[in-house]
Amino acid sequence: MENKDIDAVVICSSTDTHAQIISEAAEAGKHIFCEKPIALDISKIDQAITAVKKAGVKLQVGFNRRFDPSFKKAKELVAKGTIGIPHLVRITSRDPEPPPISYVKVSGGIFLDMMIHDFDMARYLLDQEVVELMAVGSCLVDPAIGEAGDIDTAIVTLKYENGAWGTIDNSRKAVYGYDQRIEIFGSEGCVMVGNLKPTEVIVNSAKDTISDKPLYFFIERYQEAYLAEMEEFINCI
Repeated sequence: MENKDIDAVVICSSTDTHAQIISEAAEAGKHIFCEKPIALDISKIDQAITAVKKAGVKLQVGFNRRFDPSFKKAKELVAKGTIGIPHLVRITSRDPEPPPISYVKVSGGIFLDMMIHDFDMARYLLDQEVVELMAVGSCLVDPAIGEAGDIDTAIVTLKYENGAWGTIDNSRKAVYGYDQRIEIFGSEGCVMVGNLKPTEVIVNSAKDTISDKPLYFFIERYQEAYLAEMEEFINCI
């Protein structure tokens, strides 16, 4: 932090360290990129943001999906009115494997650790705030996750300020790979983003139809988004 040649820091450590490092970096005059979430406690988030404002440095939180080319295009189409007035939003996010139990215990739970990206996308895609929600969930993948105080399967229903509705479904384990899909239905049409695959080759035969599974996990699926996100941060400072 004391090195004057360093202009910015990138925080990718465990969530419980984020707020403190943000405050230390801000006090040292460094611009900050921090992976989500800033903290699991609102008071710690407020303290970190106060430190950033006091120091006059920039802070970017790592919601990488905003930089995904397909999701950005979907948002642009909605904003242009291509599908008319949005009525329904559907977001699916399912991991190929659950995280280690040691991680689950400090993650803040499925809503703050995993679905936080989908909450962000729900607001980003329509550029509207959510005014009401209902959340339900169960532990269906691994009993140890439940024993750690978390759930691994969840659905949230959202009501937007314009009266539109959204749903988000999460699972910690999709045996076929990383499942990342969105659909926005409007008065004049619908825009959808499907899963990315290594190739789009499909083989049809009398026996079956074969295609590649979705890219395995977030590093592969969002590689381009991560690069664009970091480029944006660098350009901002």
